[in-house]
Amino acid sequence: MTHKIYYLIILTMLFGCSAKVNESLKYLKQKPPSMVPEVFAPDLISSKNNQEFGSVFSKDGTEFFYGVNVNNKAEIRYAKLIGDEWTEPQTILSHEKYGFNDPFLSTDEKRLYFISEMSIDGLNAKDDIDIWYVEKNKTGWSEPINAGPSINSEKNEFYISFTQDGTMYFSSNVSPEGSSNFDIYRSKSVEGKFQKAESLGDSVNSPHYEADVFVDPHESYIIFYSQRPGKPDLRGGLYISFKKNNDTWTKAVKIDEPINGICPFISKDGKYFFYSRNGDIYWVDAKIIEQYRK
Repeated sequence: MTHKIYYLIILTMLFGCSAKVNESLKYLKQKPPSMVPEVFAPDLISSKNNQEFGSVFSKDGTEFFYGVNVNNKAEIRYAKLIGDEWTEPQTILSHEKYGFNDPFLSTDEKRLYFISEMSIDGLNAKDDIDIWYVEKNKTGWSEPINAGPSINSEKNEFYISFTQDGTMYFSSNVSPEGSSNFDIYRSKSVEGKFQKAESLGDSVNSPHYEADVFVDPHESYIIFYSQRPGKPDLRGGLYISFKKNNDTWTKAVKIDEPINGICPFISKDGKYFFYSRNGDIYWVDAKIIEQYRK
């Protein structure tokens, strides 16, 4: 396979951060946002020359992975806090033919999941997008591994997030209604193996487009992107739904402006709400979602 994986993760193993990190050093040393969204790390992460999409921080806020569209091909970049300084973002996952995007760490952070239209053998053309991952090892990352048939289908699967117990949430257009009908699915992990994926049902999904799902690690709520009928056009935006005691979900409601975009992510400490809009990554105080909790 001719893909390029740069083993910058060696830095993580050689220069691990201490258990207690100064809060001001986390999140690329950026000043925390207010209840008004703002561009995250302008010129450092959110640049004028490229488009940035899905992103994820490690649990301790000292490692950052994000997808970047460069010349119409996506790659994954990485930055890490070492001592009191962050490394310059560098590409860790790219390919001369295929794109890599929407990175997300597994619950134990030993795997980095992502999406790609890469074929299984890395040689042939492929029309659909699958979910893949690489595993952390002594020298960096493994070769890309397909997430398998319990997750992937002959249609498209993309954008990944995980609960504390390892359940994966993702979107797919595997349903028979057609390629435009993406829905939200979840697959439970039992003894390290993903089970057959199940749809979240009509409180979350609609006859329209649902994708880019973020699930709270405690599985108490999800945030996702959807396009639904409205005046004058389809109203694309972020929606939120809360889990009820009977394992069903409240009817999803649209998150109000000025928050609007794709690729949502809430930091593991619950403080910050990240998303992508117009090719930049934004962040806002995560307390803003509490107004939707009923």
